[in-house]
Amino acid sequence: MEFFYEHEADEIYTRHVREEHADGSGYKMHIHERCELYYFIDGKADYLVEGTEYHMKQGSLLAMGPGEVHRAKLLSNGIYERYAVNFPISLFDDIDPERRLMRLYTERSLGQMNLYEKPGFEELFERLCREYDDDYDRKLIAYRLIMEILSGLDDEFDDAGEVKTGGKRRKKSTLSERILRYVNSHISDELSIPHLADKFYVSQSQIGRIFKQSTGASPWEYITAKRLVTARKMLEDGKTAGEAAEKCGFGDYSAFYRAYVKRYGESPRGKHG
Repeated sequence: MEFFYEHEADEIYTRHVREEHADGSGYKMHIHERCELYYFIDGKADYLVEGTEYHMKQGSLLAMGPGEVHRAKLLSNGIYERYAVNFPISLFDDIDPERRLMRLYTERSLGQMNLYEKPGFEELFERLCREYDDDYDRKLIAYRLIMEILSGLDDEFDDAGEVKTGGKRRKKSTLSERILRYVNSHISDELSIPHLADKFYVSQSQIGRIFKQSTGASPWEYITAKRLVTARKMLEDGKTAGEAAEKCGFGDYSAFYRAYVKRYGESPRGKHG
C-alpha cells in the first residue's frame, strides 16, 4: 500500500487509499449503518452493490445507503485508488428535516441507480480527505463539501427518485435481484438455503453460486449481516434485545447474541438497554 489516509470525527469518516499492488482477494462484502460516497480514481475494477455490477472508470461515483451490501471486484492485481466518505443519514436533519438531500439514499430500491459519472468531483473529495490543522475548520469544511456533493448529485435525481445516469433500465429483473429483494423484504421469515431453492425453483448449489457472484458472500453471511443491521436499528429505536432478535429472524437468542457481539464488539443490551 503506497498511501493511506483516514480520519473520523463527528460521525464523518473519510479515507483516501492508493495501492500499487492491490490483491482482489482481500475485498469482501461490506455493510454499513451510515451512508457512503465512494469515488474511483484509478485501477481496473467492477463494483457489486446488492447484486448489481457497475464498471468503474476514473470519476465514477457510487452512493451506497445504510444496510446496502457492496464489494469491490478488482479485475487485475495492480493500482487501486479511491476516496470514500461515510456519514449518518441524519447529518443535515437540523437544516433539512425532510432529508431532501438524502433522496439518492431513500428513494430508490437496493442496488439500483447507485452510479454517477462525476470526473469533476475529484477536487471535492481530495479536500474532504486532506489534513487540517484546526479541527473546527475541518468540521466546517467537511459539512460544506458533503452538502456540495449531495446537491450536485441531487440535480440528477428526478421527481420519481430515479438517477439519470444515461443508461437504459432493464425491463426484467435478474434472478439474483429477485432473490436479494425477497431476502430483504422477508428478513424475519425462514431464509434457509433449501427454502430459497424451493421458492425460486433452483438447486441449493445454485443459490450458493448466485450469492457468491452477486454479493461476494455466502447466503448465510449475507442474511446474517442484513439481520444484524436491522436488529441494531430496532435497538436504537427502543426495542429490547429479545424483541429485535425475534423480529429479525433469529430463532435462538444465544445465536443472535454471539453474532451481534462478533460484529459490533459489544452486547446488544450493553449499549441499547
